[in-house]
Amino acid sequence: MGDTNSRLVYSTDTGRIDEPKQTAERPKGDGIVRIQRQTSGRKGKGVCLVTGIDADDATLVQIAAELKKKCGCGGAVKDGVIEIQGDKRELIKTLLEAKGMKVKLAGG
Repeated sequence: MGDTNSRLVYSTDTGRIDEPKQTAERPKGDGIVRIQRQTSGRKGKGVCLVTGIDADDATLVQIAAELKKKCGCGGAVKDGVIEIQGDKRELIKTLLEAKGMKVKLAGG
């Protein structure tokens, strides 16, 4: 039982064995905020993905709330990416540039 490649699956001594949670850090961006339109996996509905904002989750939620209010649509924050419903790339670009961010439109 000295094998280091095996792990305990079940034991009657301790009960349920939980793996320790790993906190994955988001990779650092290059300082450019990218906005792209995506429809894949969304049944034809388009969303704008805003990536590259180096901020914590609370700040991202605050920025997303402001963008949703200005665009008049819904959205969400998932894994450090802000999703805004609809094709609002130009409006989002002008709003983020007004905040002093360097913005590029990515994709086609």
